[in-house]
Amino acid sequence: MAQKKIITVFGATGAQGGGLVRAILHDKNSEFAVRAVTRDPDSEHATKLASMGAEIVVADIDNADDVQKAMNGAYGAFCVTFFWAHFSPEKEMAEAKIMAEAAKNAGLKHVIWSTLEDTRHHIPLTDNRMPTLQGKFKVPHFDAKGESDQYFIDAGVPTTFLLASFYWENLIYFGAGPKRGEDGVLAITFPMGNKKLSGIASGDIGKCAYGIFKKGAELIGKRIGIAGDEPTCSQMAASLTKALGEEVRYNDVPPDVYRGFGFPGADELGNMFQFYHDFEEVCVSTRHVPYSRQLDPDLQDFDTWLKHNAKKIPIE
Repeated sequence: MAQKKIITVFGATGAQGGGLVRAILHDKNSEFAVRAVTRDPDSEHATKLASMGAEIVVADIDNADDVQKAMNGAYGAFCVTFFWAHFSPEKEMAEAKIMAEAAKNAGLKHVIWSTLEDTRHHIPLTDNRMPTLQGKFKVPHFDAKGESDQYFIDAGVPTTFLLASFYWENLIYFGAGPKRGEDGVLAITFPMGNKKLSGIASGDIGKCAYGIFKKGAELIGKRIGIAGDEPTCSQMAASLTKALGEEVRYNDVPPDVYRGFGFPGADELGNMFQFYHDFEEVCVSTRHVPYSRQLDPDLQDFDTWLKHNAKKIPIE
């Protein structure tokens, strides 16, 4: 029996990396094996992945030696950073550079870099329609990833650039779900007008990544945008109404109002939604639902995701 090709998965206990690990391990005929990278091998998520057959490797993605050891001997790697752990675009970029250089040194044959648009290519810092954040970004967690693409290009690493979408799980875990107003009626609040919002189930990101690894060389150097659906927020409210069994309205607010809500990252997310709104054609055309379904035949649209997850959404 041929030895399986090792995929080093960073963020293996998170949404994107975890989805990829499960996709590989659930496929008994997979040509790949998983090396799951985590800071805490004793965590519930890590021990579960180990029980499923993943090789668990302890590494800190801020440590170049750790990252190098995690990649050495592998065929490929899934590289992802998590802005919301520290709110630092500079830290994200430093981590991406470490991963790109380690991938080059390890001689990896295929890397997926989980990236996003550098919004400054569309709305420069001099454009005051959107406030500049942290001195040199419009949407820091987009811009840092997008700028970091160049690390992989400059290193000559065979890379597929994967652009994900708004996670449906943000309705559960990130406070984006319906809130009850003073009139007692539930509402979701976004500064999106009637524009489409490309979204995806977080687990489907990993499944699409697996589809990319299976396609292999033909997708090296490509930018692949994925989404499970592209509803307007009014359509999302209608779907939530049906799934929850009570009315959910869409509360459309201006980006400035959203930026002023005061929760951590409100200004960042206000800018993000304004980018989605003002550059709808760019965002939606970059993310291709039919091709995402080719990569992941079980891809969920918003209504399908709600059938499995509506009861998990906290109602306030």
